[in-house]
Amino acid sequence: MKTRAQIYSHEASGILRDISTYGVLTQKQISGLYPQKDEQIKNLLSYLCKQKRLFLVDGFYSLTPELPKDRDRGLEAAVTVLADFMEQVEYHAAGEYPVKIIFLAGGEVYEILYAEPGKEAILNLLLARPEQEPPVRLVILEDAAQVDAHFQLYLNYVEYLKAAGALSEVKK
Repeated sequence: MKTRAQIYSHEASGILRDISTYGVLTQKQISGLYPQKDEQIKNLLSYLCKQKRLFLVDGFYSLTPELPKDRDRGLEAAVTVLADFMEQVEYHAAGEYPVKIIFLAGGEVYEILYAEPGKEAILNLLLARPEQEPPVRLVILEDAAQVDAHFQLYLNYVEYLKAAGALSEVKK
């Protein structure tokens, strides 16, 4: 017969790994990463806090008793997006700039990016380079005004590449 600790050890180690990977997370985000297990997750979070393996600070679960001063708000937003896909996710990990999170779902590679206001041009340059099999990219924007800036810069760059002969076909 398995003990409660043995039954929940997989989820507990997963929660600790996720918080270590993505920084601080809310209970809603953590529950989203473990669909259909809301009550178990709630109990595990309480248990991990009692053991001082996790700390609840201002609504965020952290590995330290204080929230980091340099929190990555883009990564926090990306975790919320990832949680929406979790029922289909086979693998997920933190990405390298400009990708916040990369995950595999349904045989497709997805990248979650965060377009920081005022830095859309940098993001466009990085995304506009041609790739043989580009992943599905989900871009998080802070407000609707970024849509025009983001896509206009991207379209201008694509037109430049076509004119220079560097891009023969554009997928829409």
